[in-house]
Amino acid sequence: MSASLDTPAPTASASTTLVSKAVGSETVAPGAAASTASSVPTQTELLDFVRRTAADTELVSTLPLDPEGRTWIRLDGPAGSEAWIISWPPGTGTGWHDHGGSYGAFATADGVLQEDSLAARLPTEGWKTLELAEGVDRERKLAKGDARAFGSHHVHEVRNESDSEHAVSVHAYYPPLPLMRRYSRTGAVLRLEQVERPQEWQ
Repeated sequence: MSASLDTPAPTASASTTLVSKAVGSETVAPGAAASTASSVPTQTELLDFVRRTAADTELVSTLPLDPEGRTWIRLDGPAGSEAWIISWPPGTGTGWHDHGGSYGAFATADGVLQEDSLAARLPTEGWKTLELAEGVDRERKLAKGDARAFGSHHVHEVRNESDSEHAVSVHAYYPPLPLMRRYSRTGAVLRLEQVERPQEWQ
């Protein structure tokens, strides 16, 4: 997967059957059906889910690795959340983006990922360019087994800075991503470049 996430329709099965697709695949993570459809997952539950899934080496190993671009497997997350296992070839990344008001969590299953994020709540509408205040930048490295949760206004970029090793991560979002806003950044200036809707990455 290159610039954005594929979002096929959720599966109804609670098995771990892998359904192959042209540019991705879809499966159901073990235990994902334990939550009831009427409940809403907490950030803690999403964090626990991505940690457990990242530690499931048998499931993670079903993800095909492509040296040219990111690949992924779609999962059913807890309580109606959407989840993904994503591979990161050396030197790849997301660019700056948000999650359209969804909160979530991610965990590194293999390799090391660099996350740059903003410790500031940005307005979601009505602007094209913002100048960021000093001190809002946060950096962290997430090695195998590391995980983090984030809120509904999280803006970040994630990269695999290795020049030779793939990284693999597990992500979960609730509600399922309604859109993603993509940004460019030059110094302290953040500019809204694109708003992607689910139909654009299906």
